[in-house]
Amino acid sequence: MYLALLVIFLQCSGLYTQEGVFTFNTVEIKVQPSVKVKNGAPMSIVCRADISKNTDFQLKHNFTIFKDGKLVFMTVTDREDAKYEISVARSSDTGEYECTVEARGKTKSSNSLHVWVKGMTKPILTAEKEEVLEGEVVKLRCELPEEVPPLHFFFRKIKTNSIPKEKRVFEPYRNFSEVEFSVEEADNILQFDCFGRRFVQLEFEDSEHSNTTLVTVREPFIKPTLNAKPSSNITEGDRIQFECSTVVARMRDIEILLQKNKTILKSVQDEVLKYSTVATLEDSGEYLCKVEQGRASKTTKLNVVVSELFPKPTLAASMSNLDENKELTLSCSISGFRKANFSILRKNSNGDTLLKNSRNLTMRVNVNDTGSYTCKAEVKGIVKESKPVRINVYAPVSKPTLSVVSGLPEVVLGKPLWLICRSAMGTPPIIFTFYKGNEVKKRVTNDTYAMFLDENIRQNDKRGYKCDARNNHSSGMKTSNILNITVIVPIRDASLGSIPYGEVEDGSETAFLCSVKEGSWPIHFKLFRKTDREVLLFEQIENADRVMWHKKAMKKQDTGTYFCVASNRANVDVKSHPITISVILATWKKGVIAAFSLILIVGAVTLALYWFLRKKKKAKGPSLEMSGSALATNLTSEKLTRQPNDGDYYSGSGYIEDNENHVKSADESKGPDLESEEVEYTEVEVSTLDPHRDSVENRHSRIQGHPDAT
Repeated sequence: MYLALLVIFLQCSGLYTQEGVFTFNTVEIKVQPSVKVKNGAPMSIVCRADISKNTDFQLKHNFTIFKDGKLVFMTVTDREDAKYEISVARSSDTGEYECTVEARGKTKSSNSLHVWVKGMTKPILTAEKEEVLEGEVVKLRCELPEEVPPLHFFFRKIKTNSIPKEKRVFEPYRNFSEVEFSVEEADNILQFDCFGRRFVQLEFEDSEHSNTTLVTVREPFIKPTLNAKPSSNITEGDRIQFECSTVVARMRDIEILLQKNKTILKSVQDEVLKYSTVATLEDSGEYLCKVEQGRASKTTKLNVVVSELFPKPTLAASMSNLDENKELTLSCSISGFRKANFSILRKNSNGDTLLKNSRNLTMRVNVNDTGSYTCKAEVKGIVKESKPVRINVYAPVSKPTLSVVSGLPEVVLGKPLWLICRSAMGTPPIIFTFYKGNEVKKRVTNDTYAMFLDENIRQNDKRGYKCDARNNHSSGMKTSNILNITVIVPIRDASLGSIPYGEVEDGSETAFLCSVKEGSWPIHFKLFRKTDREVLLFEQIENADRVMWHKKAMKKQDTGTYFCVASNRANVDVKSHPITISVILATWKKGVIAAFSLILIVGAVTLALYWFLRKKKKAKGPSLEMSGSALATNLTSEKLTRQPNDGDYYSGSGYIEDNENHVKSADESKGPDLESEEVEYTEVEVSTLDPHRDSVENRHSRIQGHPDAT
């Protein structure tokens, strides 16, 4: 029974599961009436889910609507759509909308949809005061209560018959902004308004203008009046008095200023300003009276003309350029006017020096009297000064000296030559003229010296240099002595040779020759030997283009590489190509060594022969004591008999036969006294017999041919 119930339960569960299957096809979001909605109109955001089911069954849907990622609406319904209604759409409702639907753990979202609520609410403008004084400020506040920042605010100050002044403020976090406008002179009734702006979909959108706010302006003081007494047209020397006045509402912080150009002549903190002075021509011009209180200011201008009482005096000089110890006369005068107090002065950097209170001045001058002179004239307290007159007093120039800047009167070929011409005495400016030969090369005006550069130096250029100097003195020109320049030719192509060249016998003399192809004398020659380091062997200064050095006895340690270096006053070292010298053994030393070696060889052979004979005698016993021809005969017989047993000493029978023939021939040709020596000789040849048979035979043959073979 229980088993049957379990089967029925499982079947029912499977049937229920099959009946509750669904899937989301799409989720869509729409705006009614359209994606562009007018500000203030109603708007609906509709989200709809398209769902597929296996059977018709009820399904709860959880609808969620987001604006710019923030939740704005949520509902749960068994319907497949939901609506988010906005009765009055504002610009703050502009944004990206997205819908998400969830049912039984399954979720699906729609694509995002941009909704633009076009138009902005009208801003509200308020002013802190409705009545202000000139110089004060008007504080304004513009607000867009239903808009969302960031916002731009524009404030306008409107005056009759003038262009409105505008101020712009960006508010990233507030929906209102505040600003101040200063109240200026001549402002009477002011109007203000504002409007807002936002950035939507890459476009700017402006609100309508706010309400207009009126502000009344009152004057804190009246415009000042400026008068000149006795008149604004007067003659210099007369006293003129200025008076500036105003009427103020309150005396606090009031100030009156009188100025000409940009110079303030006087200022007072009162309602009236007075200023008086003796008029001069420089006092002509425009005067300005200015009243200030806080930020408010008002001005009045007055033009004053001062007529000339007398013209400026004129200073005349008998001469402007004259020699020292000459007489100078200065005269001061006024055109068409003689009644004046005159004085003549000399101008200095630390002030003017009075020379004489008179119209005329005569004096004998020296160089120190060079300078600028003026005269002054005074009438009715008005003092005027003439234009300065320049007086130059000249001392004659001394004879100039011409020299080379570097010191010595010489120059390296190819290098520039700098000359300097000096005149120890003479009033500047001095005109210096340079000559090369009789050709004028340069003219220079300077105080005490001048320099000349000659870059065209030739090897065989024989022209001398000179200079002359002159100034405005009447004595005229002075000329220097002629300066002759030595042209130094640099060293070119040094070479080194030797006799003998290459191999030199030990103890012999060697001559080294160092020479140059070109170069001015004297020339400094140096000879070096280079092994592991450079060694100076010889140096000498010669008035020639070559030098020879003899090495008396060359030694083995003199082997090495040799080179020479040549230089002159051009201070350029020129190095030759190196040569290699090998010191070899002298011929006579080779002979001594050869003779000594031969003696050693003969001695060694003799010792070997002696040792061998003694060994032979011990081996043969008494038979070795025989002498004469019998010993030779027995020896020969013994050799033939022992041939099979003495293979260590003989290489073949053919040689032995030849040897025996040789012994016999020697026996027959020589007397009895030489028999023992012949035997010894034969024994030497036999004892040295080894596989190198040919060389032994040759040596035997040579020794035989030599006169001293026996």
